[in-house]
Amino acid sequence: MAVQQRRNSKTRKAKRRTHYKLTPVTIVKDPKTGEYVRPHHMSESGYYNGKKIVD
Repeated sequence: MAVQQRRNSKTRKAKRRTHYKLTPVTIVKDPKTGEYVRPHHMSESGYYNGKKIVD
């Protein structure tokens, strides 16, 4: 297991953590129902890709 031998500076730590960020959730509007849903997911009313899947 690696053990830190010397102290890293705050700048070095910040440079390493620059890519730790949240990405916004992608949503699309269902053409049939007009609901906003995530891509490749079923809407709450039971539609997927414009077709009724679940009653």
